[in-house]
Amino acid sequence: MDKHLADKLQHTDLYVYQCGSEQCPNGHAYGPAVRDHYLIHFVHSGKGFIKIGNDIHYLKAGSGFLICPDIVTYYKADDDDPWHYSWIGFHGIKAESYLKDANLTLDNPIFQSDQDNFIDKCFQEMNNAYYLKRGGEVQRLAYLYLFLNKLIQMNPEGLYYDSADSRRDAYITQALQFIEMNYSRKITIDSISKHVGLNRSYFNSVFKNAMNMTLQEYLIEFRIRKACELLPNQNLTIGNISRSVGYTDPLLFSKIFKQIKGSTPSEYRLMLQKE
Repeated sequence: MDKHLADKLQHTDLYVYQCGSEQCPNGHAYGPAVRDHYLIHFVHSGKGFIKIGNDIHYLKAGSGFLICPDIVTYYKADDDDPWHYSWIGFHGIKAESYLKDANLTLDNPIFQSDQDNFIDKCFQEMNNAYYLKRGGEVQRLAYLYLFLNKLIQMNPEGLYYDSADSRRDAYITQALQFIEMNYSRKITIDSISKHVGLNRSYFNSVFKNAMNMTLQEYLIEFRIRKACELLPNQNLTIGNISRSVGYTDPLLFSKIFKQIKGSTPSEYRLMLQKE
């Protein structure tokens, strides 16, 4: 693999290695072997088993199993009623956390889905993506997200927070991520609160208790910090930087910048040049 591509994938939330579907012949087996990525099989019909370490799991239609990276596994179709399964191989920096939310781990690698044909549909669309002239990679990834979301929704325990503190931390994390992704746009405290699904005044109180500053104070300081990162670039005017961090009025930006840093953006830039 190209080094640049490999480095890029290491910083990608989720990416697909492979996917496919097979009607296995009687007694068809794979392994023992290891993978360098996560691999999920879903059984559409028939039977078989998978061996992970010393544990053997028997599966039938509506069952699925997870293979974790670097773990030796062996799986085999039934001799009389071999399984027809589909699979999806993937990795990414969010892969483990998504699987954990679905309660799929090395210690708990099996899941059941007898509710509807949604998972069958996901695999069908992921496999159909190979026949698209354009957008196949996007379609596979889109249906992988939908598939993982379905697994998460099928895990009732994963839908609830362990405590009030963990729920509060989750709200704050959502807000911080929203600000980081949208600080250059015209966002408001209302839009941030709406994003996390809480009343503005209530969430502002929760945020202040946890962060020792209000949402508005955090947003301003975040924008000014981003502006400081841009100021060394002499190709950017103060107006360019102002708009890049969410202030359409450069005069207002300069006023707020001075309140936070004690100098105007131009003065701050000059100080950086002298260092």
